[in-house]
Amino acid sequence: MEDEVFDQVVFFFNKLVSWVAAGAMVFGGVIPYIPQYRDIRRTQNAEGFSTYVCLVLLVANILRILFRFGRYFETLLLWQSIIMIATMLVMLNLCTDVRMATELNTKRRSFIATDSKDEEIRIPKRIFLDFDWSHFWSWSHFVDYLQCVLAFTLVAAYITYLLLDSALFVESLGFLAVFTEAMLGTPQLHCNYQNKSTEGMRGSGCHTALTGSYQARTAHIL
Repeated sequence: MEDEVFDQVVFFFNKLVSWVAAGAMVFGGVIPYIPQYRDIRRTQNAEGFSTYVCLVLLVANILRILFRFGRYFETLLLWQSIIMIATMLVMLNLCTDVRMATELNTKRRSFIATDSKDEEIRIPKRIFLDFDWSHFWSWSHFVDYLQCVLAFTLVAAYITYLLLDSALFVESLGFLAVFTEAMLGTPQLHCNYQNKSTEGMRGSGCHTALTGSYQARTAHIL
């Protein structure tokens, strides 16, 4: 009787450990962005966070999901990619709203300084469908980012569908997913260099660059 109780306790403990490990794998890359999100929302300042980090993670995780059609990997890593994509879209939505509000306030202050209070304050709209590369990934509305992500996903999915039987293509797709995520620190480094400061940036980018790249390599190996 005691042996049965002990076996049940060990079984339950093993299950608990596996659940905790699975949760850490799925949400580990997302957790560092929670304080980053709260800081941006509290300060209404997104200058310390590069939205190109979102671009890199979106591309890497979309490619990783497509890679799964050619080479199966654990479902937990699939969920990790899905949740990361959702997180990056939420971050983009916040950063876009904050940036547009900042531009509007700056424009309003400049109008007040020039005694042009009666003039209508307008901010030039930058939209994805203009296909203006000078405004790439700095559009005025979140829907433009959604359009870009959807367009990239559809094109990449169609190419994957056509070349799915090619082992070389599948391996190249996995390599691109890993390589893209490994370059995660580059846009944040460029942002810090431009601002000449690391103010407003937390360790989320570095943490995700390490954990995300490891998970991507694991998926590629599997």
